[in-house]
Amino acid sequence: MIKPLIEKLSHYMVLSEEEKQILENTTRQRIAIEKGDDIIMQGQRPDYVYLIESGWACRYKFLEDGRNHTMAFLIPGDLCDVHVTILDKMDHSIRALTALKLTKFSIDEIVNIMENYPRLAHAFFWSTLVDEAILREWLVNMGARSCELRVAHFFCELLLRSRMAGLSYDGSFDCPLTQVELGESMGISQVHTNRVLQKLRQEGLISMEGRRVIIHDWKRMKAFSQFDPTYLHSKLDAL
Repeated sequence: MIKPLIEKLSHYMVLSEEEKQILENTTRQRIAIEKGDDIIMQGQRPDYVYLIESGWACRYKFLEDGRNHTMAFLIPGDLCDVHVTILDKMDHSIRALTALKLTKFSIDEIVNIMENYPRLAHAFFWSTLVDEAILREWLVNMGARSCELRVAHFFCELLLRSRMAGLSYDGSFDCPLTQVELGESMGISQVHTNRVLQKLRQEGLISMEGRRVIIHDWKRMKAFSQFDPTYLHSKLDAL
């Protein structure tokens, strides 16, 4: 099932039925990955490009002292690095944060699309550029925003990314992260993460029901977090 990918790419350009069918008909395999397992390891030369069908994964760097640092979260509709069709080795690892269902595209299949279907190639390139833009925004988050603003900004981003992939149609989105995982990605402790979430609840900006985050007032949340959706380069910038 590659519908989330098609939904996501459609926010860059209107895909024709033929182009959608090309993606649907691309030779691929479906696999399942257990929570905590690595999809790709730093230093490897992957033979496949992976698409997240369901579940969440993260990009991370493994440090020499045994720690690792999360640099991005991958949700359904996200591709795990189209650039591996060009680069020799991975410069980071990707790990399953939940049980995952993945689609595997051979690198030859992706290269065929890139070489023979220029509009789809542009859409894939757009997706990669958005990934880079998200990383730049995370750098701003870590260096220039308070802990409360970081988390609120991150939630705004996740809501729009979920909507772009057709995973949400209201002001809520799935977020299976633990407070430890959320805090580590935001550069704050678990205790501080708990305080931040409590403050966002007390301000009436969010509530949480199990693994789902609900944003109650989109305009207030955007203003509070200083969220400007321009970096997502999508037609979707409001609810």
